[in-house]
Amino acid sequence: MTQSHPRISKAVIPAAGLGTRFLPATKATPKEMLPVVDKPAIQYVVEEAVSAGLDDVLMVTGRNKRPLEDHFDRNYELESALGKKGDAERLAKVQESSDLATMHYVRQGDPKGLGHAVLCAAPHVGDEPFAVLLGDDLIDARDPLLKRMIEVQERHGGSVIALMEVAPEQIHLYGCAAVETTEDGDVVKVNGLVEKPDAADAPSNYAIIGRYVLDPAVFGVLRQTEPGRGGEIQLTDALQQLTQDEKVGGPVHGVVFKGRRYDTGDRGDYLRAIVRLACEREDLGPDFRTWLRSYVTEEM
Repeated sequence: MTQSHPRISKAVIPAAGLGTRFLPATKATPKEMLPVVDKPAIQYVVEEAVSAGLDDVLMVTGRNKRPLEDHFDRNYELESALGKKGDAERLAKVQESSDLATMHYVRQGDPKGLGHAVLCAAPHVGDEPFAVLLGDDLIDARDPLLKRMIEVQERHGGSVIALMEVAPEQIHLYGCAAVETTEDGDVVKVNGLVEKPDAADAPSNYAIIGRYVLDPAVFGVLRQTEPGRGGEIQLTDALQQLTQDEKVGGPVHGVVFKGRRYDTGDRGDYLRAIVRLACEREDLGPDFRTWLRSYVTEEM
């Protein structure tokens, strides 16, 4: 029987990382503000949350992250200048980010890991389930992963994580899940989790990607979670505890994602994401694809 669980309305986006892999570009610019074609990566993530019905967004930031707040705020001087020039198209693009959602901000302070960043959201979230979206993973708008995860959480309760099958030699880069199948082909029951295991120790090739729908019980577990891999408080470790005792926060399920995902946390994948998205744009794609074919042919 389908159960009824509290409706999810809030999204949390951890954005306090230093972006060291993109230095020197991120010395003074938050990595989340690096453009993917002509829009910062963070805006894609907020748009995804809003598309899934979550228009209350808390961003967990740190020092030197003020541009994130500025991007989602009004810029009256720029808007006035564009209005006077009659540039309605660019004016609409500028106003779009400030009209997307109700934005809130909290500073993480000490960089103690993803689990600690999520814990910083506890006062805002309160006692209700919520979504967590990591800014390094961009999910194509045509593949509504978060909506599906919310559906699964509302049906089963507990927490839901996004999973993706990866090659065994790549599993050490991710959190990894031990799973069992369910009656739904894209949903698995998660029985255990381990953060970045060696390939020989991995319980499966199901990797955790940056989308979570969490029961608020995770906050209590995170408060008791000791620093783990890398000396940081790992969200994976807290979720592992939830898989071992469903009385604490309900079951943990996984949605196996087979759609389009763009990893902007790695320099090579960031460039590939730009190329893929530019190729698919109606305004840029035709000319860009023609140039790209010519360039590749010449280089080969």
